[in-house]
Amino acid sequence: MPKNLEHQFSMLVREIRKEYVGNGPKEITTKFIGSWAISEMKGNLTNVEKFMITSENGEQMVHETRTRFVKEIYKKPEVLKRFENLMGTKVVRLFSDINIDEDIAMTVFVFDQQIAGK
Repeated sequence: MPKNLEHQFSMLVREIRKEYVGNGPKEITTKFIGSWAISEMKGNLTNVEKFMITSENGEQMVHETRTRFVKEIYKKPEVLKRFENLMGTKVVRLFSDINIDEDIAMTVFVFDQQIAGK
């Protein structure tokens, strides 16, 4: 697949994060491998979250809330449809996590067809 499609995918991830979280990651890279789209995002935390993680249990609260919230965003049919329209194939599952210390998040989108090398 052309690099351009990876860039378009990254921009769609950023756009959706901005819509639902209020800010998008500062830096995002997407790679296609088989039927997976793997997006690595740096600079995700909001100012409020950065403040919260300085408190006792704050890091755990931010991690749990953000991970749960992001997974909920990607369960929305209208959000999935945007990825499926771009890729021309269906999203079958999604894995997402964030490392609060490093402010790096990873999301793996699993599609029902191979997307790399089309």
